[in-house]
Amino acid sequence: MEARLLESVFPTDTNPRGRLFGGTLVAWMDKAAGYAAMRRARNVAVTAAIEEINFTVPVRQGDLVELVARVEEVGRTSMRVRVEVFKEDAIHGTRELCTTGRFTLVSVDASGSPVPVPPEDSGRD
Repeated sequence: MEARLLESVFPTDTNPRGRLFGGTLVAWMDKAAGYAAMRRARNVAVTAAIEEINFTVPVRQGDLVELVARVEEVGRTSMRVRVEVFKEDAIHGTRELCTTGRFTLVSVDASGSPVPVPPEDSGRD
């Protein structure tokens, strides 16, 4: 299961050098991971852990950011999601992988208790 987000980097998202705040990018990654996990679980999923994030290339003001989140592993109630972040200069047509991360999310009921993730083909058209 996968989710994709597209964000634009505005001046309010950047530090004085015009680079995207790391915390903003982590929030976008967490959102993408959550969407992928919820699509897979067909239920609300909450973040249990951020296992690693590797910032390899800076993202600058004016860049477009595409986040691609994929569920890689499914346990009884949890899912491990890999998020890849690409920056794109839409004017010049360049695209580059800039950040990767792994998140663990848990499927929960209305009271916040973990609930099983259904088999992959359950309830799908």
